[in-house]
Amino acid sequence: MPFSNTKLSVNINKLATIRNARGGNNPNLIAFVKKIESYGAQGITLHPRPDERHIRYQDTMDLKLIVSTEYNIEGNPTPDFIALVLQIKPNQVTLVPDEPNVLTSNQGWDTIKHEVFLKEIIALFKSQGIRTSIFLNPDPMLIPSAKLTGTDRIELYTESYASQYLVNKEHAIAPYIATAKAAMEAGIGINAGHDLDLNNLKYFAQNIPGLLEVSIGHALICDALEYGIANTVKMYLNQLEF
Repeated sequence: MPFSNTKLSVNINKLATIRNARGGNNPNLIAFVKKIESYGAQGITLHPRPDERHIRYQDTMDLKLIVSTEYNIEGNPTPDFIALVLQIKPNQVTLVPDEPNVLTSNQGWDTIKHEVFLKEIIALFKSQGIRTSIFLNPDPMLIPSAKLTGTDRIELYTESYASQYLVNKEHAIAPYIATAKAAMEAGIGINAGHDLDLNNLKYFAQNIPGLLEVSIGHALICDALEYGIANTVKMYLNQLEF
């Protein structure tokens, strides 16, 4: 059965959380990233936060030297984050409007309100050859202003889809389909992430037109506790077969 065109990028923040709980270097992120890539993942995602509670800024520099697939760094474009991305020059930067005190990312950009702000930052990253993506709620009305920012891609924030999947999956996915279609018409690439898992991933990937990449961390690492990291990466890749 052939793979779809959707790539799997594994977010390794939770591995860093486990490491940081005891200090030291166990689990070793470099060793794990090499394994994850060898098991077939097509990308690695890191989301450093200002308090470095999981991924540290040094990790982003160390991993730049060994990631052989797509390297995606996501975060709030504060001055420190911008400087870090310009130093590392990952394949992709994903801009996320998360506040320092939030537990995890919980909203997408209001591209109408922040169009000028995003346009300036995106132009800076693109001038350095870095592909850009912006975290976006599923709302096709945001696409025209997203287009004006100059972003290469959007990353659909999939929390509402995941939370409503078992209630009514057709209703849950409808705004994502509409937003994806609007993005395709505007010439914007489509990524997605947040709470996608082995239960809801295939249906999402089958129904979102033009889906290029999914970024998955928390659920994948939790599943790895039961199935092992090698089996788990392959299980997620299998969800992208249809």
